[in-house]
Amino acid sequence: MGTAGSGCGARPATEGDFARLLEVLLGAFAVDPVHLWMFPDEASRRRRQTRLFRRVLSIYARSGAIWTTDDVAGAALWEPPRHESPTISQFFDFALSVVPVFGLRALTVVRGMAPLATLHPQEPHWYLAILGSEPSRQRSGVGRALLAPVLRRCDIEGVPAYLEASREENVGYYQRYGFELIAPYALPSGPSVYRMVRQPR
Repeated sequence: MGTAGSGCGARPATEGDFARLLEVLLGAFAVDPVHLWMFPDEASRRRRQTRLFRRVLSIYARSGAIWTTDDVAGAALWEPPRHESPTISQFFDFALSVVPVFGLRALTVVRGMAPLATLHPQEPHWYLAILGSEPSRQRSGVGRALLAPVLRRCDIEGVPAYLEASREENVGYYQRYGFELIAPYALPSGPSVYRMVRQPR
C-alpha cells in the first residue's frame, strides 16, 4: 500500500523481514531516551536491546500488526483495538515475557512503565507501540508510509489511535498526522514520555 509522495510503500511484515527489522530498530533506538533509561549500561545495551526487540517482534507477530516498507527500512508495531484499557495484570503478563531482558534493572523498569498501562484511552483504539526507521532514511517519508495504513483504517472505522512519544521533539511530528498531546508522563529518575491521541477524521 503506497503513500503518495513518500517514495516508498508499506506492507505487512513477514517473519522473513525480522532479521532486517531487528537491525533497523537497533539503529533507530540507539540513543532513544527511554532506551537509555531502560538500559543504562552501555556495555550490555545493544545485547539487551537485541533480545528485547526479538521478543517484541515475536509477540506482535502473534497478536498485533507489524508494518514495514517495501525495502524494509522501518517498522510500525500496532496493537489492535481492545474493548477495555490494558490492566495492570495484562501489563505484567507482557512484562514477564520480556523481564529477563532487563536483568537487575527489571524491577525499576516494570515499576516505571506499569502505570502507563492504565493511562490508555478508555474507548477501543489502535495503539502504536513502536515506530522506527533506519537512521539514514529518517525524514524521507518512511514514517509517513508506515503510519498511513492503520490511520486510514482508523478513519474508515471511526476508531482513535494512541501512542507514547519518547522524545519531546517527536510531538510536533505526530501532530502533523492529527495526534494531540494529552499529557507527559515522567519515568522515575528518567525522561518523560508524551501521551498522544488521534481522533478519527
